Amino acid sequence: MADLEITKVTANIGARVSGVDISQPLDDATVAALREALNTHKTLLFDDVNLDDAGQQAFARHFGDITGAHPTVPAVDGAPNVLPVDSEGGRAANNWHTDVTFVLNPPQASTLRSITIPPYGGETLIANAAAAYRDLPEPLRRLADTLWAEHTNDYDYAVPEEAIDETEAARRARFTSIKYRTVHPVVRVHPLTGERGLFIGGFAQRIVGLSKGESRKVLDLLQAYVTRPENLVRWRWSPNQLVLFDNRITQHYAVDNYDGLPRRLHRVTVAGDIPVGVDGKESYAIEGDASHYTTIAA
Repeated sequence: MADLEITKVTANIGARVSGVDISQPLDDATVAALREALNTHKTLLFDDVNLDDAGQQAFARHFGDITGAHPTVPAVDGAPNVLPVDSEGGRAANNWHTDVTFVLNPPQASTLRSITIPPYGGETLIANAAAAYRDLPEPLRRLADTLWAEHTNDYDYAVPEEAIDETEAARRARFTSIKYRTVHPVVRVHPLTGERGLFIGGFAQRIVGLSKGESRKVLDLLQAYVTRPENLVRWRWSPNQLVLFDNRITQHYAVDNYDGLPRRLHRVTVAGDIPVGVDGKESYAIEGDASHYTTIAA
């Protein structure tokens, strides 16, 4: 704990952590300091982590129960809590999203560990959704506070049919093999900090009470504040690194700029709580049971 150093990498999001060996069990004081840093910076970046899949899971467990790899997508062989984020599995992550928001209680935190890194490109962008909320003009903020959005894993990716080959069709069929629809507040109150953040992203498809077309206009307007360059950290991966981000108040995007070269990360996520809006009401599920995937954090 005495050697722990937290160094900001941008004004609004991201800090590099040094002075701690996360391949070893961490004491309570170190975990508390990392949690506080995560609350403040939303994203923590670790170099030279020397972790395997078991070590990544052990590190993630310091922050709560870990989830299954994914509600519908297969895990790494022999590691049911580890999701391969692999270029060979498609480019589904190259859109802005918060992990697994289509279930009732999405993960509270995600860890990504570099396995195979292309010689160029392949960065991960991570956005601070609390900064985005603070950026909203007051009339938009008041409107957003009242809105709820339906999130689903079954939606139109807006890709022409002729661009969908058999492999992509199979991947989509697997992704939607269990269909989920959940309604979350557009503005989520963080359970630890009390901050308000825009809780939308790619799985948010419709605003409750609005048509699809109206919903898209409102969601696009709000999303533009999330993805302002000032609210982003752009992480250029190197070997043997790990990123921990607060999934309750960030979005992320995998940049597809590496010419189809091999790129692989492993993801382990920490079970989350049920989101709560500014009025104190909780999210609610319409379709799909995720109890096989995640417990509900207190």
